[in-house]
Amino acid sequence: MPDEQRTGQQQQDLKEGMSTEPGIFSRQYAAATTTFAVVMFLTGFAALAVVPILPTAAQDLGGVSLFPMVAGCFVAASLLGGVLGGHWADRSGARRPLALGMILAVFTLLVSASSVSIWQLAVGRFVDGLAAGMVAVSVTTAIGQSYPEYLRPRMLAMMSASWVIPSLVGPPLAGVVAELWSWRVVFYGLAALTVLPALALVVVLRGSTAKDRDAMPADVPPAEERAARPPLLVAALLSLGAALGQYGVSKWDLYHLVFVAVGIALLVVFAPRLLPRGTWRSARGLPTAVLLRGLTSGTYFTVEALVPLMLITEREVAAVVVGVAFTASAVLWAGASWVQGKLLQHVARHRLVTVGALIMTASVAFAVAGSFSSLPPVTAAVAMPLAAVGMGLLDPCVTVLSLQHSARHRQGHTTSAMQTNMNLGQVVVLALATAVLNACLAIGASGLDGYATAFTLLLVPTALVALLAVRARSN
Repeated sequence: MPDEQRTGQQQQDLKEGMSTEPGIFSRQYAAATTTFAVVMFLTGFAALAVVPILPTAAQDLGGVSLFPMVAGCFVAASLLGGVLGGHWADRSGARRPLALGMILAVFTLLVSASSVSIWQLAVGRFVDGLAAGMVAVSVTTAIGQSYPEYLRPRMLAMMSASWVIPSLVGPPLAGVVAELWSWRVVFYGLAALTVLPALALVVVLRGSTAKDRDAMPADVPPAEERAARPPLLVAALLSLGAALGQYGVSKWDLYHLVFVAVGIALLVVFAPRLLPRGTWRSARGLPTAVLLRGLTSGTYFTVEALVPLMLITEREVAAVVVGVAFTASAVLWAGASWVQGKLLQHVARHRLVTVGALIMTASVAFAVAGSFSSLPPVTAAVAMPLAAVGMGLLDPCVTVLSLQHSARHRQGHTTSAMQTNMNLGQVVVLALATAVLNACLAIGASGLDGYATAFTLLLVPTALVALLAVRARSN
């Protein structure tokens, strides 16, 4: 049967099945859906509330010069947490790594809140990244293990929607609390809010470990068993490389370039060991899905980092405008994710990835245009919510495609690979864009010209995603 006919038949079967099958809030799935939503809500609230107060904490602790290290610890540790959580979920189900990730999240908030030095704050952020990596991978793996295929896009949309209110409330509320009381109160408050969901998670998913283990194939080949063992040393070295690279690009002198060189060497040597074979050459199926995750996340978070910086430092835009752009981005990401999961559920996933990539290409074009002094600054501000629309459409689709290409007993491994390449994409794309920006400034170009050149670089990954999406499709 031709691919198009087969796809049409699958979509028809899916439509017919959905008329009789339960939804994500049916009696069978309501408890798990609610718990996952609360977990993601608090994860998003903590992530978005903590970031704005970190500079204040670093200044209070006398460690402003080491702030890049503190910020980089989170992303670096999430690499290790994703690998650990994914492989653990494959062996015994997603409940235990998910519960441990939530417990670690409470612990790390207390560590950060009680910091007496910048180094303790860095340790807190590192453990927080470890917990966040485990939670993100475990939640996605649990969705793959607990929900049928037709409900997965809806659940992923629900996970995105769980970040909407945190994006609206988290940053301003954290700023008010830090201003009226202390940044420490923010950490302590988040820890208190996270305790009950962590306990509820253990109760709701109680017994699922045994059920997941029973559902795992008993005849897994020895070679796959060995491959499923978590390469913790490799993940740790990769995390180190990411941390060194992020610290190194904070300044451009010989001292920092040494860190950049070591970081790149570690990434080049060890990253391929945690990714599916053929990822860098876009082999069909899972390798391409993993590659797409890195390219899209790297582009989006680079836009999210550099556009506000340009607006504030070069275009002299009020901070409130940037805040509105952040809020609009979160809302539109969730909205686009809901659309792909509810209204466009019968459209082939790889086609939605292409559409999302084209929208992100338009977003980058707005960022480039906004760096021209002849155009109003709001032109660049449009890039952020537009990029969020593209990500809301394509990001859940990339996840669904990756799960479709994975056997049940390898979904944790797949999810950890996706998380690893997502973080690598953030590190590498942002580092390249920053390097281009600083190189332009070093040769005497204006700040706006430097940003225009850096943003133009981002057209490459978005174009690649649009072209390669078809190689990730499920037959």
